[in-house]
Amino acid sequence: MIDNDVVDALADTVLGPHDKSVPPAAWGATVREYLAATPELARWQTPLLTLDRAALAANRALMADWTAAAGVALAPHGKTTMAPQLWRDQLAAGAWAITLATAWQAQLARSFGVGRIMLANTLVDPVGLAWAVAESARDDTFEIYCWADSVATVELMDEILRDAPPGPPIRVLVELGGPHGRTGARTRTEARAVAEALRAGERVELAGVAGYEGALAHDRSPAGVAAVRGYLGELAALHTELAAIYPGTAIVTAGGSAYPELVVDELAGLAVPGGSTTVVLRSGAYLIHDDGFYASISPLAAPAADPGLRAGMHGWARVVSRPEPELALLDGGKRDFPFDEGLPVPQLVVGGAPLPSGAVVTALNDQHTFLRLPGAGATELPVGSVVRLGLSHPCTAFDKWRLIPVIDDAAAPRPRVVDLISTYF
Repeated sequence: MIDNDVVDALADTVLGPHDKSVPPAAWGATVREYLAATPELARWQTPLLTLDRAALAANRALMADWTAAAGVALAPHGKTTMAPQLWRDQLAAGAWAITLATAWQAQLARSFGVGRIMLANTLVDPVGLAWAVAESARDDTFEIYCWADSVATVELMDEILRDAPPGPPIRVLVELGGPHGRTGARTRTEARAVAEALRAGERVELAGVAGYEGALAHDRSPAGVAAVRGYLGELAALHTELAAIYPGTAIVTAGGSAYPELVVDELAGLAVPGGSTTVVLRSGAYLIHDDGFYASISPLAAPAADPGLRAGMHGWARVVSRPEPELALLDGGKRDFPFDEGLPVPQLVVGGAPLPSGAVVTALNDQHTFLRLPGAGATELPVGSVVRLGLSHPCTAFDKWRLIPVIDDAAAPRPRVVDLISTYF
């Protein structure tokens, strides 16, 4: 499912000043050489994003066990991390495929030998579509799936493929959307027309139904949960209506990281183990989890679940200015930390000093974090102090870093760097 030799070769990457926050003492060494010295995190520059080895391992195992017990396959969304090393770990833990969002992301994954890709999007880019056909023809064990939500989309795909080299038909899932949602046919009637167009297409093949419930709600309110359940019920009904015209086995797929248990409740019963229907969950954020949005909404987060998912990423930033008694400026900002689903949360001061009571991040600039310290004096958080930050939304954290250190324990007094993760954005 992935080429271990290609992934292993990342350890031969030479570190240098192009790697953000890597210490100059490491420049010129390969990743393998650098890690052999069991380096300390304290040697790195700030700002910094880190991953926690123990949290990643625990989250990966929890989701693998949970989906297996639910009887659904897992195709984690690889766009969250764009990190082949982490994809390999997920596949080794039993993931059925890697989900991606664009043709280029799929091509990158394929260059690392990923053998089954769910492209959770429409594929009408002529270059990308031609590549998918050519790669499928080159290796008949490779599987790639994409989506379509209109008859016009199917017709355009067929038109583009008429000029493509010979190859197997492209497997396409009918995407069902919802009112005020994102992409997807808005009614089952429209979706059935898409399925019939796929059935009649020359170089496309109906492969199942797909959707994304996370576009219809953003909280756990009764109305939000009802909207998600209603939508998933429509997706299940669409699959049932199309069962008679599938040319072979079918896939039913949904699921972000906010409502995975609702996907299981509404869709898992459609699965036919070893048979005609595979239900695929596409959650991506679970591996990293967070201290913000997903910590508050995921049913698999502690304390809702025990032991539960736990945050596997942290930000680290240094106090560079105390211009006012109740204000500290840190050296990390929007270029370094996610902010679209909540601002960073100050957690502790490195070295054991207590974090001033009431400390809160109120704003981020490109390269600064505004840390407010109500009632705090300048001596409580002097210039040079390093603050560990809880972060929200891994999808917009990883894209700011091309190399991310993995540490043995974010809570340890002197964390050690045990791996370096390469990302591709």
